[in-house]
Amino acid sequence: MKFNAIVIGFCLCVSAFCHATEKTVIRIGVQANGTLEWELAALQDYAQTAQADFKIESHLVANPEAGKIALQSGAVDMIVADWIWVSRVRNAETDFSFYPYSTTSGALVVPADSPIRSIKDLKGKRLGIAGGELDKNWLLLQALAQKEHMDLNASVEKVYAAPPLINEQIKQKRIDAALTYWHFAARLEASGYRQIIDGKGILTALGVQETLPNLGYVFKQSWADSHKQAVSNFFNASKQAKSGLCSSDAAWQKIIPLTQVSDVPTQNKLRQRYCEGHVEHWGDPEKLAASRIYNLLSHVSKQQLTGQSELLLPGVFWSAE
Repeated sequence: MKFNAIVIGFCLCVSAFCHATEKTVIRIGVQANGTLEWELAALQDYAQTAQADFKIESHLVANPEAGKIALQSGAVDMIVADWIWVSRVRNAETDFSFYPYSTTSGALVVPADSPIRSIKDLKGKRLGIAGGELDKNWLLLQALAQKEHMDLNASVEKVYAAPPLINEQIKQKRIDAALTYWHFAARLEASGYRQIIDGKGILTALGVQETLPNLGYVFKQSWADSHKQAVSNFFNASKQAKSGLCSSDAAWQKIIPLTQVSDVPTQNKLRQRYCEGHVEHWGDPEKLAASRIYNLLSHVSKQQLTGQSELLLPGVFWSAE
């Protein structure tokens, strides 16, 4: 598989002047028009203030699976993926680790005039599901339905498809509700569709009070440990870039072309949902909650999603300390 490389190189100063030292190159697998591409573009605006000794080499990948292949083959050093996958591949004796990127998750969306007001109202309806039968939001929604004494898997007519097709299906009234990724849900919401519940709401209803990262940077632990300062500085710069996109209209305007959205309501909804994904807390309580969710997903998916390990493996979450 071929990966096209785009180099974003910049010097980040740790004092009043830049030292002519060799920068650590971080090769990142990036999906075109994804939120990671937004942050990497915004990073350039923070080049004079972020404390890092790195430069970024962005490799365009077609989809999440292509990114995982690139990481596993060594074509890139880092991608954005979820911690469930990290634990699964660590079980296969890899040393991949995860560092939080975003808490934004998918959502269940219906037309504005839909009679569907709760999960129970999905009974007998056609439900479009992005990501397939092992999608985390779908599995967690089933777990929540079970808590309400409902077998959702048997109660709805399931339509699995890619997110863009799910959006088209609900617009053409071929499905009654859509469980889809957050940015596609945001596009529907901006068009007047109504959110029933999102991934965070599902977890809260399942008794998880902590806000967990849905996605994060994924990389080899050994690689990160050997470039600890540069990797840590990159993560700090990424947080600054995200904060800038959420607090500065001027910064947001610069990356709007990357969203490939022309209407202002959709642009605003994308920004709102993106900014809601800011990781505010990441510590022992969140990691313990992640272990509980992992166990739940393992049970609901009959280990098809998580793999053979019944427990979240040590080392899944990377620490710079």
